[in-house]
Amino acid sequence: MRLCVSPASLRRPLINIIKSVPTNIITGFLGAGKTTAINRLLANKPPSERWAVLVNEFGQIGVDQSLIDNDEAVHIQEIPGGCLCCARGPQLRVALTRLLRTAKPDRLIIEPTGLGHPVGIVDLLLGPDFASVIDLRSMICLIDPRVLEQPEILSHPVFGVQIGMADILVINKSDLCTAEQLAEAQALSDNMFPPKHQVLTTSMGELNPDCLDAVAGAHTRRSGGALRPAASGVQEPPPDNAMTATPGCPAFFSGEMEGFFSQSWLFSAEDSFDTNRITDLLDQQRDCLRVKGAIRIGHTWIGYNRMLSDRTITQLAWRRDSRIELLSAEPLNIDALTNELLRCLKSV
Repeated sequence: MRLCVSPASLRRPLINIIKSVPTNIITGFLGAGKTTAINRLLANKPPSERWAVLVNEFGQIGVDQSLIDNDEAVHIQEIPGGCLCCARGPQLRVALTRLLRTAKPDRLIIEPTGLGHPVGIVDLLLGPDFASVIDLRSMICLIDPRVLEQPEILSHPVFGVQIGMADILVINKSDLCTAEQLAEAQALSDNMFPPKHQVLTTSMGELNPDCLDAVAGAHTRRSGGALRPAASGVQEPPPDNAMTATPGCPAFFSGEMEGFFSQSWLFSAEDSFDTNRITDLLDQQRDCLRVKGAIRIGHTWIGYNRMLSDRTITQLAWRRDSRIELLSAEPLNIDALTNELLRCLKSV
């Protein structure tokens, strides 16, 4: 995905080109269910409206764009390779300008990476370049109540900033939680100061589109001195012309941020995986916090998505290539994993 916006076009005022666009930021830590929630919202959007989705990924190749439902009324733009508000800040400005000009959406949804700080995004949207063309509405944060039993996530600074800045807190995955976990999450949410505009409980990311316009303005969004990671720890995502692979010879990319490591493989669209072999291999990666993939299985593609022990497999409309990404707290054995992935191909 190449952003072909000339410096001259960036200098032209956006206010002369587009109307003020209702915009929502949907945050949540890794595995909270952001992509599923966005798909639910897209499925229930007004048929007459054209929506745009700007997705940021921690990994280098971008898997989430293949997991979001797309049609002629939905325009998706993705920025891989780190947090939008720090390492990818300049690219966010270019991507947002291009998206607003080309899609001319009736609504914009921004999904930062699960490790991303929303502070810088809000600052950009409310700043002089976009304040006249962005109508910032509800900021929504999804949480999985089971993280209350994971101190390493609770103590993570990004987790606290995401919750603190949100207007609406969504306790997601209620069908996977115990009654005690739900009660604890609800009690903590109800006792936050300043209080949230809404605290919702749902499963499978089911949200009423009305919540997108529940709050307008920026009265809860300034969090002051939120910590931001240094950009030096994040590798640049590969350029578009490097995002290629030949049959049986995948391209590999890696990155590191906030103490986590991403390992990403890009396979040719001609490569076809054996269903049982590839799903078994991905299931076995127990050292990984998150595993995602858009994978060709015969004549179709599946989406593989696992956070810790929670796994979902869905059918995808994606047909461009196969993408597999592992997120871990320690670097993985890349040579061994690459060989194992190759053994999952039907032709091997």
